[in-house]
Amino acid sequence: MVQQNQVIDSVPGPDGRQITLKDLPDPGISRWVTRRKAEVVAAVHGGLLTLKEACERYSISEEEFSCWEKLYNRHGSKGLRVTRVQQYRT
Repeated sequence: MVQQNQVIDSVPGPDGRQITLKDLPDPGISRWVTRRKAEVVAAVHGGLLTLKEACERYSISEEEFSCWEKLYNRHGSKGLRVTRVQQYRT
């Protein structure tokens, strides 16, 4: 677990490689591919960003992030495909 005053420089990304804030999608991103969603979920899980910071940075709701998180945890990156959402949300 991340200590409150501990600064996190990098966390394991969805593919196992370390990611930093510089590796995350740009805040103005408008096209969300599975890799980008998975990177944001990994950043929050690892403590690189808080949930609030991620939602503000990417203009997404906590509900949307929660959906990404649940699908990623259950199905991996494949669950984050927009074309597969109905299949994985059952």
